[in-house]
Amino acid sequence: MLTPEENDLLCRVEHGAPMGEIMRRHWLPACMSEEVPEADGDPIKIRLLGEDLVVFRDSEGRVGVMDELCPHRRASLVLGRNEECGLRCLYHGWKMDVEGNVVEMSSEPAESGLLEKVKHKAYPTHEAAGFIWVYMGPADEKPAFDAPVFAPHDDTHISIAKMVVDCNWAQILEGAIDSAHSSSLHSSDMVPARVQGAKATDTSWLRPSTDKAPRLYVERTSFGFRYAALRRPITNAATHVYVRTTLFIAPYTVQIPSVNTYNVAILHIPSDDTHTYFYFIAWGGAGVPDTETWRKFLGAQVGIDVDDEFRRVRTRANKYKQDRTLMKLGNFTGIRGIPNQDIAMWETMGPIADRTQDRLGASDLAIVEFRKQMVEAAQTIKNGGPAIGAHQPRIPHAALHSFEGVVSKDEDWRTLGMSELEKQFAQKAAE
Repeated sequence: MLTPEENDLLCRVEHGAPMGEIMRRHWLPACMSEEVPEADGDPIKIRLLGEDLVVFRDSEGRVGVMDELCPHRRASLVLGRNEECGLRCLYHGWKMDVEGNVVEMSSEPAESGLLEKVKHKAYPTHEAAGFIWVYMGPADEKPAFDAPVFAPHDDTHISIAKMVVDCNWAQILEGAIDSAHSSSLHSSDMVPARVQGAKATDTSWLRPSTDKAPRLYVERTSFGFRYAALRRPITNAATHVYVRTTLFIAPYTVQIPSVNTYNVAILHIPSDDTHTYFYFIAWGGAGVPDTETWRKFLGAQVGIDVDDEFRRVRTRANKYKQDRTLMKLGNFTGIRGIPNQDIAMWETMGPIADRTQDRLGASDLAIVEFRKQMVEAAQTIKNGGPAIGAHQPRIPHAALHSFEGVVSKDEDWRTLGMSELEKQFAQKAAE
């Protein structure tokens, strides 16, 4: 259990909250590149860390992320004209470029000198791996952009599903590192089978275990932590164990164990204290499903499962379109799509879960470590220390790997899936 004060440290991201200050010292995905596909195309509105922002691609293809409201009289720039390398406010014609420079003031005489005195709030951006990334922290602490864990190579295939979730980011991330829940909540989609490792079909993920009570082990790392869930395999249970290792990459990324044809990563980006951008990403080689196939599998298709702002048709108000008839026929939840099943659990905890009422058990070891680590991180930055995951030495995220498979009981789970570079970092940390 956490105290109310610790729960606030973990969850709150707005108005200078310590957790928000941690997020600001990392590159954050502002939106997907597909949301601003064209030069001089439609601007879009986003909300990050409690700030309302506008994103647009200018005439030269550069992307700007800046305060939604015009610096003149605070009208919305989402309605503005995107033209001639700038976003022009409809109200009085002021135009800003992607760096926040006010380049035209149609309503002002040239001799007023006001043009040289006004600068609009704009944030540095970087486009990579299917996303527009933004840095919202102090300029003198801006890190170089580092390829995310799901883009280890320039030619990596990436498919992204996006949903807006109406609750705090931390309870969503706790779901991603909760290995035990998948054997119940997702039991109709993650099906036990006599396979050698996790395998993807068109409709489900197969697993080589029926064990619903994994034994958990956690090891803190320089990037966050790695943990293992150990289960009895269906075959060779006397000599082997089914191992799934998951990585928490602070502050907002989780790399869960792969299936046979692709890897999976999840991003949990706080829109504000009580809303989150949830990205479910498949990545790897030629076996990665195309974007539309991936979204269909997850129940996250635009125009079917979510609207053009990625708000879901399945909500708490309509009980997530739960099908009780389907449940009677054997489906465990009656809710279509792995993330939709999760979202139903997260949102019904409330906008911000009250962790003072939790009753945690042995299967919650990773949850305990996440809360402990991130509350400590919030206290550290509150006291003037560095942000977790942003200071050196820092292992490149593209060198990190999760693991899943049936292995001999003699194997050390701590090294399974680790790259040579990560092993070197771990050895240096131990010295």
